[in-house]
Amino acid sequence: MSLAAAAAVRRASAGRYHGEVQPGWDIAGAANGGYLMAIAVNAVLAETNCSDPLTVTAHYLAPARPGPVEVEVAPLRTGRRLATAGASLASADGTRLLAALATVATSAPVPGEQVLLAEGRPPRLPAPQECVRLPATETFPPPFMGRVEVRLHPDDVAFARDRPTGQAVVRGWFGLLDDEPLSGLGVLVGADGFPPPIFNTDLPIAWTPTVELTVHVRARPTSRWLACAFRTRFVAAGYLEADGELWDGDGHLVALSRQLALVPRAE
Repeated sequence: MSLAAAAAVRRASAGRYHGEVQPGWDIAGAANGGYLMAIAVNAVLAETNCSDPLTVTAHYLAPARPGPVEVEVAPLRTGRRLATAGASLASADGTRLLAALATVATSAPVPGEQVLLAEGRPPRLPAPQECVRLPATETFPPPFMGRVEVRLHPDDVAFARDRPTGQAVVRGWFGLLDDEPLSGLGVLVGADGFPPPIFNTDLPIAWTPTVELTVHVRARPTSRWLACAFRTRFVAAGYLEADGELWDGDGHLVALSRQLALVPRAE
């Protein structure tokens, strides 16, 4: 199933949308956070008549399992170019799963337009076919890996071989299956599509629950693949951050992300 179909919503009434968390988009039984964000933002785009996410912050309230969900959208401001709305996603039994605030745009920023300062560069990666794709399993690697294309830099997959590098870095390529074009929703999924960087340290390789995820979409991708890099610098008081950069094949910055997560616990 394509991401477009898996994240689809239908309007029930003003500000209310129905969707469904599809099977297989999960990690340790809980739906991937970027995928949930895509469902919520899809409803915001429909309610505001906009086309692209610009900035989205989501707080994760409970694990989401496969099944029907409802999205409530509360528009806060509508302008000529941008609209801002709150979105709340809940399961059929009323459990609140996600609360988000999104600013969306009537058109995507043009890649490479009016670049006045660019101190970063895309990560240096081998070609996608020379990188490592982790096979999807029922446990680890999770089923989610079978719903997207994630190809890891060979140097950053040491955690899967029980030989962590000691550097909290994960780099690689992200794309969608069957050459599905990368929309703004795909960028949101890509921002949460990689193993946590701390897996390449001596911390436990276990579920790392997301508390909050923010994604700034800077351009619509011009290529099938995104070159991505995620890094963690601070692990303290039971929490960690993961900072991400996503670049398209033409070297344009597509998105920046920051995620706050719980430190995984040893089994």
